[in-house]
Amino acid sequence: MKLIPILLLSLVLIACDSADMTTETAITAIEQGALIIDVRSEEEVASGMLPNAIHIPHDDILAGTKSLNLSPDQSIVLYCRSGNRSGIALETLKSAGFTHALNGGGYATLSARLQTE
Repeated sequence: MKLIPILLLSLVLIACDSADMTTETAITAIEQGALIIDVRSEEEVASGMLPNAIHIPHDDILAGTKSLNLSPDQSIVLYCRSGNRSGIALETLKSAGFTHALNGGGYATLSARLQTE
């Protein structure tokens, strides 16, 4: 019985470490000039966005990137509220041949980290 709590704790720690790595990778890409795309809804964006971010809802990501004439090797950081919709947008971009896009996760986490940089 003691093994189950230990396994659960290990999984939580791995998940937290993975989220930290995603945030760190996104911050590095942003600092190196990646295009920042907010894939949240209009209502969410009205409450604030990351500096220099552009808004393309996750379900319009291909049309939005095409309208911007983005190269498939453009460095892109996607974010939303929690990382779920940006993950969906990332998979859409990957399937369209984008090779340097990544899921930056949630707005609040990225915003807080960028303010402390």
